[in-house]
Amino acid sequence: MPDKTTKILKAIADPTRREIFHALVLAVTALPITQISSQFDISRQGVTKHIKTLENAGLVQISSKGRERYCLANPKPLKEVNKWLKFYEQFWNDALGNLGTYLDAT
Repeated sequence: MPDKTTKILKAIADPTRREIFHALVLAVTALPITQISSQFDISRQGVTKHIKTLENAGLVQISSKGRERYCLANPKPLKEVNKWLKFYEQFWNDALGNLGTYLDAT
């Protein structure tokens, strides 16, 4: 079973899923799937599949009201990815700093 970071990276790897997530974040409120799918040139079924991947990563919460399903963005899991990236940012900052020190000394 993939870990949290892997699920999140898989979810945001696809440009359509990133657009869906971005639209939900900007909306600040839950949107019905029909409204979300009207913004894309793919079938409602295709949008629903993308939303399911985002939900599996914890980036979207789905609730039902009557016959309609509503999606709400949950950006908190992105902190996992940010934490993972910060390690590499520090690594490269240190490596480039060391290279600069070395080049200055030669």
